[in-house]
Amino acid sequence: MKKILFLLALASIIIVSVLAVLLPKEAEDNSIAELKKKYAVKDSIPADHTKFEVLQKKFNTPSEVTEACLSCHTERGKEVMRSSHWNWERQEYIKGKGIVSIGKKNAINNFCIGVEGNEQSCAKCHIGFGMTDSMFSYTDQKNIDCMVCHDNTETYEKGNEKSGYPDAKLDLQKIATGIGKPKRSNCGVCHFFGGGGNNVKHGDLEKSMFEPTREIDIHMAAEGPNMQCVDCHVTKEHQMLGRVYSLSSMNKDRSECEQCHTESPHENSTLNEHTLKVACQTCHIPVYAKVNSTKMEWDWSTAGQLRGGEPFEIDDSLGNHEYLSIKGSFKWERNVTPDYIWFNGTADHYLLGDKIEDTSGVLVLNRLNGSYSDKKSKIIPVKIHKARQPFDPVTGMLLQPKLFSDKTGEGAFWKDFDWVRASDVGMKEVGLQFSGNVSFINTEMNWPVNHMVSKKEESLKCTDCHDSKNSRLAGVPGFYMPARDSSAIIDYSGAAIILLTIFGVMVHLSIRVASKAKRKVK
Repeated sequence: MKKILFLLALASIIIVSVLAVLLPKEAEDNSIAELKKKYAVKDSIPADHTKFEVLQKKFNTPSEVTEACLSCHTERGKEVMRSSHWNWERQEYIKGKGIVSIGKKNAINNFCIGVEGNEQSCAKCHIGFGMTDSMFSYTDQKNIDCMVCHDNTETYEKGNEKSGYPDAKLDLQKIATGIGKPKRSNCGVCHFFGGGGNNVKHGDLEKSMFEPTREIDIHMAAEGPNMQCVDCHVTKEHQMLGRVYSLSSMNKDRSECEQCHTESPHENSTLNEHTLKVACQTCHIPVYAKVNSTKMEWDWSTAGQLRGGEPFEIDDSLGNHEYLSIKGSFKWERNVTPDYIWFNGTADHYLLGDKIEDTSGVLVLNRLNGSYSDKKSKIIPVKIHKARQPFDPVTGMLLQPKLFSDKTGEGAFWKDFDWVRASDVGMKEVGLQFSGNVSFINTEMNWPVNHMVSKKEESLKCTDCHDSKNSRLAGVPGFYMPARDSSAIIDYSGAAIILLTIFGVMVHLSIRVASKAKRKVK
């Protein structure tokens, strides 16, 4: 009997423990809304720039506008020159590499590959003027483009392949007097079109985000909060919060949901417990590329085909390029379900000149670090962009070919369509060896998905992950997930608990019956 009572007690303890975890707990006090009402910092009204005498003139060059800006904002030029938006690099620590400079200058991607040697074209998304080549002066404040971030007239536009200079037809005086806090239009003109077109890179940043509906993004919705990029990516002395992990390696200065929502955003405490290991985005961004397709694959090895000696293009039914002679073949998708990985905020990167250890497999250009056992890691959604890009099979290095030139005969692939010549010229410009051989290697890049947040009614349900056949987290390793996974030990333990519970009830019933019968006999 003692053994039976012991087993019953043990079963009771286990059942109570399980119920304590599974049953919803009382909601925690979450008064963040009231605190915001009381303590929220109100935006100051910007100065009326139409009244400043220094701006009451015709500007012949964009640099003259910058000089006028700096005559009042005397220290802002120095601040800008300390930013990664200006330098296109920062000092960071990468495990195995130590302290390195990393940024657009030396981080290879699997879209347009790299900046160096192609500055004149890439400069359309630099916050400066006159970036014709690698000799661009990063110390001359007159080269700073104040208008590209602060134009509120929505008329400013950089010219195509004009080294960062704006279109010559613009009314610079009108723009200079229409300056204000950056809007989505200022940020989006670069970040929505990175990689050579709308929604090419990120998947969750594209032109529909200029004026999104609540179905596209609950935060930026014009008929909702109408939040601007800088509401989350806050700035101090032109240093902006938030990092793109195609170009960053350190868990530092990140822009996170918890800035507003805290670490206990739900009324249900069981959901709050999920935030220990699951990022907000994982549940609240069920799909990305909601309106316009995003590029998922890019095959450079097919580039260079001509028709009648001339380059050509093939588009799909939605107007997306399926093939371009200058760039190769592409695959696009819309309403994409993200991939999911562990991420602790740090990353490894392939940098110009790195030797590839295994050229037979897939080279991950920005490996995001993390695991279940890492206390800082959470499950995040990502877009994985796959590509096939040029590398040197002899040196074992990815190639940085020269792609852009405004005329033929200079070795630029987009003009001459010669991989060997383009690679030779490009590698010389970056100061790296080239064997004369060009092959192609499969690569991947991870792009964290942080935008296009859905309404709460459209967020993931429990069964989207806790499912044995169609779990979204089927490929996320390192831990046991109820309903997704099967474990003999856990299954047998559960069955044992059930059997013990039934046995205990039957024993208890038997004792009661026997006791009652004994009393009747007496």
